[in-house]
Amino acid sequence: MATRLTPRLFTVEEFQLMARAGLFDEDERVELIEGEIVPMTPIGSRHAACVKRLAALFHRGLAPRFLIGVQDPVRLGDRSEPQPDLAVLLPSPDFYAEGHPGPDSIRLLVEVSEASAGPDRSVKCALYGRYGIPAVWIVDLERERIDVFDLPSPEGYRRRKTFVRGESVECEGARFPLEDILGP
Repeated sequence: MATRLTPRLFTVEEFQLMARAGLFDEDERVELIEGEIVPMTPIGSRHAACVKRLAALFHRGLAPRFLIGVQDPVRLGDRSEPQPDLAVLLPSPDFYAEGHPGPDSIRLLVEVSEASAGPDRSVKCALYGRYGIPAVWIVDLERERIDVFDLPSPEGYRRRKTFVRGESVECEGARFPLEDILGP
């Protein structure tokens, strides 16, 4: 008779304790997704450049009405603390010093994918939808497009629209041309 093993899932508090105790290398990129500690893909130069372009665009187009988080954790329940590439957040007087922003504070999450569009789209996007994040952008550098997900539901998102060069995406009333996001 085969024995079935059940994986040990972690809480956000346990994950943070492990980080403070030094169980992860200082440069190790990991995030907590549904209780599992998941390695993050390395950041390539195209990915980093796109994140910088988006941060600059968001600061010009959305600040001071919103705070812009760059590769900062967000808290989704007791078992998930992903680190999206960008987050558009409602203002907080303490800049979220008392705790990472949760679903009620998040207006948009952006994942930039140089090679990981599949996991970002299937795992993280579904997680964001279940927690009611109003919108998610998956910036797919390989295909030079942005998939915009909205209408969150317990199953993920009910609507997806794809934008390509020559088009613009919108966030909180500001429009951003894809050429400005994707670069030359």
